[in-house]
Amino acid sequence: MLDGGVDESPRLTELSNSTETTTPRVLTVLSFLLEKLVARNDRLLSIDQEGKIDNNQGFIKLCEGKKTLNVFHGVRAPSMSIAKYLERIYKFTNCSPSCFVVGYVYIDRLLHRHPDSLVLSLNVHRLLVTSVMVASKVLDDEHYNNAVYARVGGVSNAELNKLEMELLFLLDFRLVVSSRIFESYCLHLEKEMMLGGIGQRIDRLVLSSSVDDETEISVDDTQRSSSSPPLL
Repeated sequence: MLDGGVDESPRLTELSNSTETTTPRVLTVLSFLLEKLVARNDRLLSIDQEGKIDNNQGFIKLCEGKKTLNVFHGVRAPSMSIAKYLERIYKFTNCSPSCFVVGYVYIDRLLHRHPDSLVLSLNVHRLLVTSVMVASKVLDDEHYNNAVYARVGGVSNAELNKLEMELLFLLDFRLVVSSRIFESYCLHLEKEMMLGGIGQRIDRLVLSSSVDDETEISVDDTQRSSSSPPLL
């Protein structure tokens, strides 16, 4: 399971359509940004080396308010890195690279709508698998069901179903990402790539021209932080 050890058995290859998967550039920059954000927020709440919150007042602060990300919290931080986790989701669900951009948009919307919430090592993995799964349902003509995403993500099917519903309600079911918003996030990610010395365009998918202007990029936050697979 996600809160325990990592099982990277060869059986993982059974879901992949190709024997060798090239990691999209967007996964590299997303993992870089999220790792910086998580490291900063963990320091704020004094999460110790065992992956547990060592600051009771910080934990109480985290739980304040009617809507938070507490449902996404694990017992301890998973041992698998964000980069490896994103690669695993991409490899074994075959979702389009654009799903990771839109999943990032959803997480950013959560933080805008519920500013007291923090993305931590305790919740980032569950946030990622849930947001990418929902994005795949919105973007991809063909996608795996919740049971497959749960197995790939290292959670139970029942838990992922619950997390999906929680995400939808926290977002107020606002899942539409306009072409303009999608492009603005891509440009932001490409800027981060250039700052990191990569300087390449990320993969894009032509989105619907439907309008949803709610979300803007958390540029200030990022600058401040500068067959089935086995269960994890």
